[in-house]
Amino acid sequence: MFVVIFRATVRELDSEYSAMAARMRELALTRFGCVEFHAVMDGMDEVALSYWPDEESILAWRQHPEHVEAQRLGRSRWYQSYRVEVTKITRDYRQSF
Repeated sequence: MFVVIFRATVRELDSEYSAMAARMRELALTRFGCVEFHAVMDGMDEVALSYWPDEESILAWRQHPEHVEAQRLGRSRWYQSYRVEVTKITRDYRQSF
């Protein structure tokens, strides 16, 4: 299992951003094998965590034409800066009460 950590400093959010974010989440979860997706905002800082079964799924997602367009708009309109980290999960502890 892999996790993609996306961290961004937001420049500007608009209604198109919200629609695009919802569409990207839907595509990742329904067409590219993403098994879990969480995003939070704290002021102008955004963090999104997405969980993937393998690197091939992440690469396919990264190269999908709609996602490529979302990346372009992110760089030109919505984000002041961003960082993407991809890491392999080596341990996973869970507890239910």
